[in-house]
Amino acid sequence: MELEVRHLRAICAIAETGSLTRAAAALHQTQPGLSAQLRRIETMLGGTLFERGQNGVVPTSFGEVVLARAQAVLPTLDDLMNTAAVAPRKAGTQRFRLGSAPAPLLGGLISAVRTIHPHADVTSRGHHTPQPLLDDVAGGRLEAAIVGDSPGYELPAPPGVILRPIVTEPVFAIVPSTHPLADQDEVELADLLEQDWAVPRPEDRTPEYWARVALGVGRRMRIRYEAEGRLLVEVVRHGHAVSLVQPTFDEVPGIAVRPIVGDPIHFRHVLAWHRDGPLATTGETIACLVTQSYNEARDRSPAYRKWQQSRGVPACS
Repeated sequence: MELEVRHLRAICAIAETGSLTRAAAALHQTQPGLSAQLRRIETMLGGTLFERGQNGVVPTSFGEVVLARAQAVLPTLDDLMNTAAVAPRKAGTQRFRLGSAPAPLLGGLISAVRTIHPHADVTSRGHHTPQPLLDDVAGGRLEAAIVGDSPGYELPAPPGVILRPIVTEPVFAIVPSTHPLADQDEVELADLLEQDWAVPRPEDRTPEYWARVALGVGRRMRIRYEAEGRLLVEVVRHGHAVSLVQPTFDEVPGIAVRPIVGDPIHFRHVLAWHRDGPLATTGETIACLVTQSYNEARDRSPAYRKWQQSRGVPACS
């Protein structure tokens, strides 16, 4: 893991507010997520940056050195990124920089942009959480991004940014293929909560939402492992935990993807673009093409198709 600009912003926000809670609110993160991020930053840098006291947090001697460097560097980086954001437009180059949180939609977004703007220069990058992507759309560093949120944790739209919902989908469970739950067509949430869990890092509010749903049925998640992507799949494949995935997740050997009875957990995919940016007039058309791409991904998923049939959902709705 390398130190990123967002890490410098986090350090400065904590110092400016004197509180992890207030800094988390300013950064649109959860307090546990920011605390975990701070621990990782301190591990990378090799020292403690802040000390907790009755009146909040204060920088350590080492933290003051790091903070001084961050405060010196950030304005220059912001100026550099803002210059880079407007330079292609001044030069007349049609360029589309796209971003995506983990979702089955980036390929469809690239295809949609190329359909509407066939001669454009298109690039993309990913991020495991949505807020940095939204910040980059607001700052003109991305032309569009695929982001997502959960019920009760909806993303606030930064000034000038349009958030267009693509789809709200049920969230499915993944369990080891050798687990008794894999023999069921659908699994009960209560049965899942009897197991050990692997969840993504808490910088995203998704695990907080999952935990809230669990508490709603009077249970707590037994979180044993922090993992995401391929790492999460491997923890589940080896029988150490269960977890949750998007229903378009490709079922792989050793893994079983199953709907949850009653569909208690949902996730919403959203397309973001700037109202004054190059997608101002074509954003809605691109959103429709991305929706079509999502429907195709949904219909390719055996577990999702079976869920559609059980719920009476038309295959091309």
